[in-house]
Amino acid sequence: MKSNVLKKGFISILLLFFAVSKSQTTDSSKVEEPKEVVKYPQFQFKGLFQARYVESLTKDVDVNGLHHVDQSGTDNTFLIKYMRVQMQAKISKRTNVVVLANLADFKNDPKSRVLENAYLKYTFSPKLSITAGQFRPWFGIEETYPIDIIKSLNWSNQYTEFGKLGWTSFQIGLSANGQLKLGNMPFKYAVSVVNGNGKNQINDSDNGKQYSTRLVFGLVKKYGLNLGLNGGVGEVSSHKVYALGADLTSLVQFDPKWSLDMQLEAKQGTNHVLYYALDPALRSSNINDYQIRGIYFLPNLRYEIHHKNLSAFEFSCRYEYLDTNYKINSNPRQTITPMLGLEFLKDYGARIQLGMQFDRYKNQTPNTTQYNNNLFIIQVQSRF
Repeated sequence: MKSNVLKKGFISILLLFFAVSKSQTTDSSKVEEPKEVVKYPQFQFKGLFQARYVESLTKDVDVNGLHHVDQSGTDNTFLIKYMRVQMQAKISKRTNVVVLANLADFKNDPKSRVLENAYLKYTFSPKLSITAGQFRPWFGIEETYPIDIIKSLNWSNQYTEFGKLGWTSFQIGLSANGQLKLGNMPFKYAVSVVNGNGKNQINDSDNGKQYSTRLVFGLVKKYGLNLGLNGGVGEVSSHKVYALGADLTSLVQFDPKWSLDMQLEAKQGTNHVLYYALDPALRSSNINDYQIRGIYFLPNLRYEIHHKNLSAFEFSCRYEYLDTNYKINSNPRQTITPMLGLEFLKDYGARIQLGMQFDRYKNQTPNTTQYNNNLFIIQVQSRF
């Protein structure tokens, strides 16, 4: 019953925004069109290369954070994290088709990897766009940043875990989003329905879907202060699941050279992946006894130099707290990641980062990744 109500509510929201957008489109049609003829399709190509050297500074812990009692494992390595290529085809005034692939994923089993974005987007007006295919549904701060702008070493641990649960990262489904004003306040929204079983899947793993909403309120324009609220409900193998989140972002421009970008985000939800991974005879009968929650704070200080050989430098230090099973078997992970970045071409065109990653667990378990570790990282990146 609840599932039907959710579906009807979701469809009602889509129809409402469609009606608003249609009225705006009709009004704008009265404006005289430019005389020049625009030819379609138009193509745009982008890419991201990212490679790094990683060294574990903790005895008997490898570069992936796995502890080895027998002192085996690799404690230093060169690796390619991303070799992303993106093509965007504008096939009409309102229609875009986007494809994004990470060629570096061929080094792993490519069955559910490599292809990341694959979607069609139709824009009725700034108030309403419809996206269908494989994309990143808006359910937090990080989904709203381009995939080739990473403020720290990686996306947050929270983003990764909620991606496994079907709320973030690349998912297959349908989404509507847009922006408008509530009085004088800028407002953005997104509503999505996805399979929830990750990218590059042949079909949904069950008949359940995951419905999510993101609302963003522009609170103080001077300080770039925005409040985001996220909520989602769904069904996974006949069990009801949910996720909630809230976030704050701010961009303070001290002067033309110095700026401070800040992100604060918290999420909580059902950890259904953990629930189904447990032996049915040993787990609780209530899926919502298995809960995940986390928070992270990421300040990023930037100084624009505009020298012929050096464009800017950045310093960030992200703090994360994540507990994947805080109700039954709590073992929180705390991660601190200080990073210094030197930018040689503007807009992250080319940069080098040096940093550390410190992981601390409340309880350490030998021969697992739940073990304290320290990593040293040198990372090079080119955005083209």
